Amino acid sequence: MGNLTEKEKKAYEEYVKKKTPVHNLPLNMLKAFITGGIICMIGEFILNYCEKCGLDKNMSGSWNSVILVLISAVLTGLNLYPKIAKWGGAGALVPITGFANSVAAPAIEYKKEGQVMGIGCKIFTIAGPVILYGIFTSWLLGFIYWLTGKAGVLG
Repeated sequence: MGNLTEKEKKAYEEYVKKKTPVHNLPLNMLKAFITGGIICMIGEFILNYCEKCGLDKNMSGSWNSVILVLISAVLTGLNLYPKIAKWGGAGALVPITGFANSVAAPAIEYKKEGQVMGIGCKIFTIAGPVILYGIFTSWLLGFIYWLTGKAGVLG
């Protein structure tokens, strides 16, 4: 922008200001809270239902995770989960359902490129870094915990 006149710079700044989206933080936080709360309520309903059917707490938790992932994948396939995520923001993207969406969406998008080069190569495009850094961080923290235990810092 070195050769622009002051008038052109001002016009450009106004253009950028007009095109930059304005965010209402309190409203976005409320939407995320509501969306995440509804997802958690559905999870609690599934958990309680499984326990009422006679499953123990661990098995109920496993079924809860499987059912929430299935619901998320189906909603992603029907192109409904992206709309929920757009409205609810982090409230829809942080829980296990958001992780399932991040795996299902690329699989659906790249299926036309074939099983290997499409789905096989692209399925973890979004979720891959989360898995990688999650495993690395847990390994690092475990190693630090082990070291501090050997040094007698932690009881």
